[in-house]
Amino acid sequence: MTASDPVPSDDKPRVLVVDDEKLIRDIIADFLGMEGYIVRTAEDGASAIGELSRARYDLVISDLKMPKMGGLELLKEIVNAHPDTLTVIMTGFGTVETAIDAMKRGAYDYILKPFKVEEVVHIVQRGLEKRRLSAENLRLKEALSLYKVTEAIAASLSLDEVVTTLAENALTEVRADCVSVHLGDGNNQQLRYFKASDKLLAEQPNEEFGSFDVAAVVERLRLGIPLVEHGARARELFAKHPDRHVVSVCVVPLKMRDKLLGFVSAVSLTASKRFDEGQRKLLSIVASRAAAAIENAKLYEDLQATFQQTIQSLARTIDKMDRYTAGHSERVAAYAVALARWLDLPEDMIDVVRHSALMHDIGKIGCVMNLNKPGKLTHEEYESFKHHPVYGRDILDPIKFLGPVIPGVYLHHERWDGRGYPLGLSRADIPLVARIISVADTYDAMTSDRAYRRALPHEVTVNEIERCAGSQFDPEIANTFVTQIELYREEQRAGGKEIPE
Repeated sequence: MTASDPVPSDDKPRVLVVDDEKLIRDIIADFLGMEGYIVRTAEDGASAIGELSRARYDLVISDLKMPKMGGLELLKEIVNAHPDTLTVIMTGFGTVETAIDAMKRGAYDYILKPFKVEEVVHIVQRGLEKRRLSAENLRLKEALSLYKVTEAIAASLSLDEVVTTLAENALTEVRADCVSVHLGDGNNQQLRYFKASDKLLAEQPNEEFGSFDVAAVVERLRLGIPLVEHGARARELFAKHPDRHVVSVCVVPLKMRDKLLGFVSAVSLTASKRFDEGQRKLLSIVASRAAAAIENAKLYEDLQATFQQTIQSLARTIDKMDRYTAGHSERVAAYAVALARWLDLPEDMIDVVRHSALMHDIGKIGCVMNLNKPGKLTHEEYESFKHHPVYGRDILDPIKFLGPVIPGVYLHHERWDGRGYPLGLSRADIPLVARIISVADTYDAMTSDRAYRRALPHEVTVNEIERCAGSQFDPEIANTFVTQIELYREEQRAGGKEIPE
């Protein structure tokens, strides 16, 4: 067997000739070499398997009968381990039926001995053309698949979802062993996501195979140099890597206009698998769509942060009205979120519960009387106080992005039996968010000090909520709260937080 370069530097078709007769190997190799192919030889099936593990081949010409391992056994190995490689079987007239059987098992064609060299060249040319067309069809299917991926990426506003979808589909579509996504400005890209094939993860769970020389990669990407490298040149892109043999690397930029957001890399550790220009282009298409989605997701995260800050600021404005209400909105939000989780609500609904609970008393800004004066409110004061849900609705209504929190703010004083305010709604007509906040608000109000009374004990408050289940409160929500609150208190106590006695 002649020496071979595990990672060739050009894209010429590669042919492996397998025969136990050296003369036949040399003749075929010489003629195919003159046709411009890269040709290597092996003396039997076992040697051929070793050669296939070291380098990729487009086509294998194998004799049928050889020592150690014959053509049919070699064919089986190629079909299983190297499905993209075509196999042509060489045989004598007496074993034509066996050669035909080999085609049924996956061989592309057969050559009868003695053969004319021109026939061999013709079969090779025809086979490689077929392989090219098959690869083109596969590429079209990949393009359609990647288009669907880009649609999924573009539809998401979650940065984690965008990056995860990008990495997982890159792993599948370009058949990489591992994929990583780096995000950040300038040379400060940080590894945001790493995904390896199941086999690699089984061998090295939760470990990255190596670290990129980020500065070198970014410099290449900034210069617009296509980054598909093989062998030693691929390994030069790593600042450090273990003993694993990096065969091929494909890196594409995540770029928005002229701004480099980061890059996505695909790595092959399989000797017979290296990336080509077509795969780089396909990955670039996905990366360009992902870059736009990443930029949108970052803007959305900024908007969400602003949203959270706005709500926190408004909630603290309410609680600063006097010392007795300090922290009330945040405690109600904590109880309400816990209750929403106990009710198995989805995360997006839990977010609405949190924000609504933080804002539930915003309307008290419109109440000019001292709501926490010693003693009970007069009838006139109480009637004025009952307007605070309406004031809350009116304050929030012009702020469009706060629209989802309005039902909880406006209706958290409605009662299950219809005797609440401001609308007198009952049962399921009261929005679920408002029913949850009603229980959380009552618990914190009763277990907190007020100007007109001391805080009630936890046990007394829980008994009162249980008593009012079915009249003031939704019975399912009240009973869930009563059942779960002790476990919640234990968790808070274990975390070093103060809880009502």
